Amino acid sequence: MGSEGSALLEPLWQGLTVIDPSAVSGSVSCVLPARYEAVKDARQFTGWTLRQWDIPELLDEVALVVSELVTNALRHALSGAGAAGGPERPVRLHLMRGPSRLVCAVRDPSEVGPVAGEAGCGEESGRGLHLVESFTDGWGWQPLVGTPRGKIVWAVFLLPSA
Repeated sequence: MGSEGSALLEPLWQGLTVIDPSAVSGSVSCVLPARYEAVKDARQFTGWTLRQWDIPELLDEVALVVSELVTNALRHALSGAGAAGGPERPVRLHLMRGPSRLVCAVRDPSEVGPVAGEAGCGEESGRGLHLVESFTDGWGWQPLVGTPRGKIVWAVFLLPSA
C-alpha cells in the first residue's frame, strides 16, 4: 500500500491501540475493475493474501466481509459516480495485518456514507452491513479529505492468539 495506504487508514486507528509502523507485518492493496466480477477477484486476492500471511482460519469471515464491502462500493458508489467511476477514481481493496488485528478496507469515489438497510422478507439486498457487523470486531467509514474524493469503509478482525 505504501504511504498512500497508511494515510487512508489513519482515521481507523483513532481510539485503538497505536501500532508502531515497524510492527505492521503486511500491507497490500489492489485496484478493482468497475464490474461485478471484481467481487470474485477481491475474494481471490484476499484468500491468497491470508494464506501468505498464514492466517487461513480467518478466510471465510474475511472473504464474506470483503465481498460485501466491494459489492456495496460497486453497487452504490460507482452507480452515482457516473461511467463506473472512471479510471481515475477506482475502487481499491486494502488489507493490512498488525500484531493483533487484520484490517480490510475498501476505498471508493462516493462521498456518501454506508447505512445498514432494513431488508424485507423476500428481498435480496439490504443485509450486507448487518453481516459485516456480525462477522467483524468493528467496522466504520471515513470520508477522504483532499484528492481523491470519496470514502474508505473498513472492517477489523482480531487475530487468533498464537
